[in-house]
Amino acid sequence: MRLFTLILFLLLGGLQYHLWLGKNGLSDYQERSDAIARQEQDNQALKERNNLIYREIDDLTSGLEAIEELARNDLGYIKQGETFYRIIPNKQDEPADGDIDD
Repeated sequence: MRLFTLILFLLLGGLQYHLWLGKNGLSDYQERSDAIARQEQDNQALKERNNLIYREIDDLTSGLEAIEELARNDLGYIKQGETFYRIIPNKQDEPADGDIDD
């Protein structure tokens, strides 16, 4: 009877080892769960970025306002009849290198 109990105890210990430390054990399960959570966060950020790009594409294909805005910002576009003013600050109004306000 003692031999039978010892064999059952060793079998139980072996199963516990595989459960906690073995391949596909609880530690592997936790690592995989963390990796899945990180990947889902990355996927969500990419979906949001893609949605923003799709909205911008739709705006560019359907409306002239977005095209005009891009032309003004990137190419310096000025409409006919508009007056362009460039304001150059005085040297005394510019902050010094170390005097940058946050």
